[in-house]
Amino acid sequence: MLQKSRLANFTLLLLFGAASYSFIYKGNQFEITKNLELLANIFRELDASYVDELTPAKLLKSGIDGMMSSLDPYTTFIPEDEMSSYELQTTGKYGGIGALIRKSGDYVIITEPYENSPSVKYDLRAGDKILKVDGVSAKGKNTDEVSKLLKGEPNTQVKITIERPGEPAPIEKVITREEIVIKNVPYYGMLDAQTGYIRLTGFTDKCSREVSEAMKDLKNNYKAQSVVLDLRDNPGGLLNEAIDVANVF
Repeated sequence: MLQKSRLANFTLLLLFGAASYSFIYKGNQFEITKNLELLANIFRELDASYVDELTPAKLLKSGIDGMMSSLDPYTTFIPEDEMSSYELQTTGKYGGIGALIRKSGDYVIITEPYENSPSVKYDLRAGDKILKVDGVSAKGKNTDEVSKLLKGEPNTQVKITIERPGEPAPIEKVITREEIVIKNVPYYGMLDAQTGYIRLTGFTDKCSREVSEAMKDLKNNYKAQSVVLDLRDNPGGLLNEAIDVANVF
């Protein structure tokens, strides 16, 4: 009898807890709906009555940034036009032409086409100056701005106008983008008879595997007794991959 009574009390407690949670959840939903309606009303009033013309997307972005700033520094909003940069930092993959670029004067130039990339297939060369991308002038734009123009979904096309040293007129190329995979360990080798060297450019997906394979090769085939792990200009990435890299050592 005592056992049944305890069971009944436990069941009642569960039911009460579920009901309380449901009440809180519905209360939050009501608050969310009410405040979203308030936000929409303010937005409409500003659009109709504000003295200057407003840009809705810019105004909404300011509201989102304000909301995010009230939370912890690790909760962020990533707009759609920045997703390719985010995916590159976390996966090492992106859709594009596959080339390193840098600023030179008023324009951006190609410094290194990646091996087997569209840049190589369509004969882009180091030193080519990018004048236009899809008809948009590249003059005065920095590398990030030009990079955004060059990136896109794999199997889509981009038209690039370049100026090549030794050529009398600009050259136009229509290039089909591909998925570009960047190695996290672009180089490793021996500094001396006992010291190995590994260059790690990012903590993206599977970077720990690349570091582990480089370590095994240096130890087994080159008899490395110590290793220099070069993290210069490494922008960071996935925490779990950084932990796995540390575990390699």
